[in-house]
Amino acid sequence: MAKILDSLSKIQSADVVMSVRDIKRTFVEGGQPLHILKGGGFDLHRGEIIALVGQSGSGKSTLLQCVGLLDRPSGGSILINGMPVHKMDEDMRTQVRRKKIGFVYQRHNLLGDFTALENVMLPMLANGMSEDVAMARAMKLLRAANVAHRVSHRPGEMSGGEQQRTAVARALANNPDILLADEPTGSLDPHNAESVFDLLMSLVRKNKMAMLFVTHDMNLAARADRTITISDGIVQ
Repeated sequence: MAKILDSLSKIQSADVVMSVRDIKRTFVEGGQPLHILKGGGFDLHRGEIIALVGQSGSGKSTLLQCVGLLDRPSGGSILINGMPVHKMDEDMRTQVRRKKIGFVYQRHNLLGDFTALENVMLPMLANGMSEDVAMARAMKLLRAANVAHRVSHRPGEMSGGEQQRTAVARALANNPDILLADEPTGSLDPHNAESVFDLLMSLVRKNKMAMLFVTHDMNLAARADRTITISDGIVQ
């Protein structure tokens, strides 16, 4: 396991951090197959930001779940830093997901019984980081996200924009290579949406990560390095 995870880190700045080929995902409803993803793929490079667009119900969130190792594709391949993660068992997939992928959702998904500081610390503690080191890094991330004044507040005591900024800080907790964002500003008013997206772009560029984000907002999509679409189930 350690050797596999170490090899995931040994890449150059111009390398492909995620490669998806012939991706398929079929569900069964009422005894009938429902083909959501039907093929196609893309490469995501370190430092690159890609927007994923398509009509509602086209499979954007399904694709994100598959490449984020939260769901298994029915066919095709997913490589992260050259490793075939679609072939890994659940324990290995969990380890890769924790160490290499950060998630930002439309709704913040923060744990309501924990403070902002604790929410950001939790992913690091789950990866075995000491409490002192996790706390110091969480504080640094919350400052970068401009919510350091909310460290002791629970989600219900914060505004929607503050909650989403805290969620961004949490997504970066384990210094992932890849950030996946599913409509990260979809639940915010226009002012907060722009502010949070600016934060995402800034932190991704600064940390030389790669980001794949789903959006219906073509103005946001236009700010990406490039755009991929899902049409009739084909990623292209």
